[in-house]
Amino acid sequence: MDIPAGPAGLTADDLRRTGDSIAALQLPSGMIQWFPDGHADPWNHVEAAMALATVGRIAEAEAAYQWLVDIQLPDGSWHNYYLADGIEDAKLDSNCVAYIATGVWHHHLVTGDDEVARRLWPTVEAAVEFVLDLQTRRGEIIWARHSDGRPWSYALLTGSSSIAHSLQCAVHLADLLGHDRPNWVDGRRRLVDVIANVPDAFEPKDRWAMDWYYPVLAGAITGDDAVKRLDDAWDTFVMDGKGVRCVSDRPWVTAAETCECAMALLAAGERDRAEQLFDWAQALRDDDGAYFTGLVFPELVHFPDGERSSYTAAAVILTADALVGTNPTSTLFTDHR
Repeated sequence: MDIPAGPAGLTADDLRRTGDSIAALQLPSGMIQWFPDGHADPWNHVEAAMALATVGRIAEAEAAYQWLVDIQLPDGSWHNYYLADGIEDAKLDSNCVAYIATGVWHHHLVTGDDEVARRLWPTVEAAVEFVLDLQTRRGEIIWARHSDGRPWSYALLTGSSSIAHSLQCAVHLADLLGHDRPNWVDGRRRLVDVIANVPDAFEPKDRWAMDWYYPVLAGAITGDDAVKRLDDAWDTFVMDGKGVRCVSDRPWVTAAETCECAMALLAAGERDRAEQLFDWAQALRDDDGAYFTGLVFPELVHFPDGERSSYTAAAVILTADALVGTNPTSTLFTDHR
């Protein structure tokens, strides 16, 4: 496994330093905070673990997965937000629960270690079953349960798209370990069909950039349809020379959305634009290799309140890996064939 180097002039050492900024936010329990003394959620925690593994911090990544094993609830889920000493938000977000499948499959691609995959399999299996229990007859997946188990009433496009990708990773993991899970294959197929063909199945979130590019990033919309989707809203969400707005009606550029959109462009075969976005994201790099979450234009104020977040640094590392393309993990988010 080579540490990616090359995009936007970043060296392998530059990305190691970015990985160091993530590791500095990991607690002895294995939990990776968003920022010092902040909270963690299972999705961004897994994103950070994948980035740590990408830059060679295997022990820290495995400690992150062990934290999830240790705190998994009996039904296979996790709460939405955790603090170092407890729970901040008790609801159960299906997308956050599903993402461990992506993380464990990524970790296997990095290490080739079947034993770690076997050890984490029961955790992944329980999480996937929890998520699929929220799938409707039509195919979309309800976005959360209340802490008492009652499901919310609607699905989210970004979350369902990410779940579709996690289900594919879960199927790969099941195949690796010799487990037949046809219901997972069918669940993903039905979910992808709804994402691609029934846009009104999801709660409207049109002002959010993630709803724009995530169906492409997750492999639910591919080929010419993917290019058209990205082209159609390009001027709505992209600030030229700056990056991707997190919401369409505010001049707030975020490094994570800019990098994720770059990976979506790679998945759609639009490499030049992907490289351009990644270059623009480097305006949010700090001197020590950490990344500011966002930047407000034209004031050039970092938001929220100068925050530098672990998940933002992780998105940069994963996008660098995708752009370089030399590792087994490089196509995880960009080649959905």
